[in-house]
Amino acid sequence: MREKARVKVTVKGFVQGVGYRFFAVRQANNLGVKGYVKNLLNGDVEAVAECERETIEKFIESLKRGPSFSKVADVEIEWEDYKGEFKGFDIRF
Repeated sequence: MREKARVKVTVKGFVQGVGYRFFAVRQANNLGVKGYVKNLLNGDVEAVAECERETIEKFIESLKRGPSFSKVADVEIEWEDYKGEFKGFDIRF
């Protein structure tokens, strides 16, 4: 059985107002990742994702690229214990 994992990713840079959250939802849905993405008040974007660790690592790579108009400066990754609390992947406000 593949190892289930959970990660909190904080994306820094020019990542708000450029379709970043919608990009993250498309990537997550393509990979079968569950969780959410949201804008933070400081201009960063936060994503929490659960899936097999290998799949999450692919998701993180896509978050590092971002959509074409974004400029990702840094990505902070915090691995957490898998909880299995999400049904899908959506945008939170």
